[in-house]
Amino acid sequence: MSRVNRATATQSLSVSFTVGLYGTAFGAASIAAGFSILQTCLLSLLTFSGASQFAVVGVMGAGGSAISGIATASLLGIRNGLYGLRMAPVLKVRGLKRVIAAQVTIDESTGVSIGQEDLGLDAMKHGFWLTGFGVYIFWNFFTLLGALGAQAMGNPSAWGLDAAVPAAFLGLVWPRLLGKFERVLAASAVVLAITLSPVISAGLPIIATALLAVAFGWKVRA
Repeated sequence: MSRVNRATATQSLSVSFTVGLYGTAFGAASIAAGFSILQTCLLSLLTFSGASQFAVVGVMGAGGSAISGIATASLLGIRNGLYGLRMAPVLKVRGLKRVIAAQVTIDESTGVSIGQEDLGLDAMKHGFWLTGFGVYIFWNFFTLLGALGAQAMGNPSAWGLDAAVPAAFLGLVWPRLLGKFERVLAASAVVLAITLSPVISAGLPIIATALLAVAFGWKVRA
């Protein structure tokens, strides 16, 4: 493999540490939702998709079923499959290496890789692998720290950590509300979720809002 460009390495490390630090919030939110430290760490190690992980602990912590949590997380994780289609011709990996690449195909690794396009194919590969492994290491490390810290506090709700999941979701969504379309969709989803929450099981309102987003997207393309 060719030498790693310094700018690519710097960008990858910066993104990896910043995003990984956010794992602290997930670790604390998971404990607040009633998950154990082991369950919290396994979610980060095996799922490794922040939005999907927050969905699982948010839905199940609110009393939803495991199926509702998994369904919501799967809907949120669909985008990673689309990233895979974009990255496959860049990485050109097979066998076990392809499985590993799939595990670290996330928003950040794909974004940094595509951002290196002007520097060539090797820089794109370096950006993907460095960011993917970097986020994986930092995310899991800070997840453990967050879980240990939340558990040491005793009752997480007494510290307001039960609000960590919705706050984290808001933090994920807010930077993406750039245009009128996104804002109308977000407002409609809020209204739909609030309307449905008192009458259907926990977790289902989130799935309904995901279907609403699909309907919005379909209408725009039509």
